[in-house]
Amino acid sequence: MTIETLREIGLVLGSLAFLAICWWAFSPKRKKRFEEDANLPFADDEQQADKDASAAQKDESKSGEEPGTERKQGQDK
Repeated sequence: MTIETLREIGLVLGSLAFLAICWWAFSPKRKKRFEEDANLPFADDEQQADKDASAAQKDESKSGEEPGTERKQGQDK
């Protein structure tokens, strides 16, 4: 077995591995999973926005004032 034969075997195995990965990545039955995974970074932002909105509503309800009223700086309850 010469070095050329080993190179040819390596080329064939590398090509097969590349084609297998491409087939796996672009398979239609995996499309939904990859779309969900692509939206993961945005899911954290949506959860944080929901938490901030609910916290703001709780703060307004605890203050005893009507929602939307603003206090001047330095004004106490």
